[in-house]
Amino acid sequence: MRMSTQTVPFREIIEKLPADSTLTLRNVSWEEYEALLESLGEASGLRVSYDQGTLQIMTLSSEHESYSRLLEKLLALLSARLRIRVLSFGSSTMKHKEKGKGSEPDACFYVQTATAIGHRIRIDFGVDPPPDVVVEIDVSHDSLTKFPTYAALSVPEIWRYDGKVLLVYHLKQGQYVAAQSSLALPMLAPGVLTEFLNRSQQNDQYEILLAFEEWLETLR
Repeated sequence: MRMSTQTVPFREIIEKLPADSTLTLRNVSWEEYEALLESLGEASGLRVSYDQGTLQIMTLSSEHESYSRLLEKLLALLSARLRIRVLSFGSSTMKHKEKGKGSEPDACFYVQTATAIGHRIRIDFGVDPPPDVVVEIDVSHDSLTKFPTYAALSVPEIWRYDGKVLLVYHLKQGQYVAAQSSLALPMLAPGVLTEFLNRSQQNDQYEILLAFEEWLETLR
């Protein structure tokens, strides 16, 4: 499907997409991609990615958003309790015109390079370092097609959760390989993250945060 440069009518099509659906468009120019992003603004419940002419728009469910928000809360708690500087930039649009790549993760964090970002709240991903970790929640979508985009943007680490297991991937020689621990936060093995995310099936977020806080005390 060839995308029209008239993005406002096109936005009406996007707004009618059901939750947990994916719309893929091909032969989309970079200018059309940026025009769509501007039209959508800060619209919630969407993830837009771009890979050299292929545009993908995903709509999200409440389950999807619940997992990503929980993970952000867990890392905020870890940051405060262990005195580790972790800067969260949510699903900020990461794009690089020269590389023809763009993506919106479900969450992203600066840890090793947090001091380089400092107190700034506006990031230029074409100039600034990429986040040290990006998160993809795959309860209804498959994010593997986005991995080449993250590799081109030099993201060193991806956390991918499918509703059952969280896997950690490290960027090595331009490709992502599964790893046994996080580079950014070594105390968070994939099994630990999996355990606390999976508790969502029996506990609410408040109860999970209390349990995570107790676990953090064992690391002191």
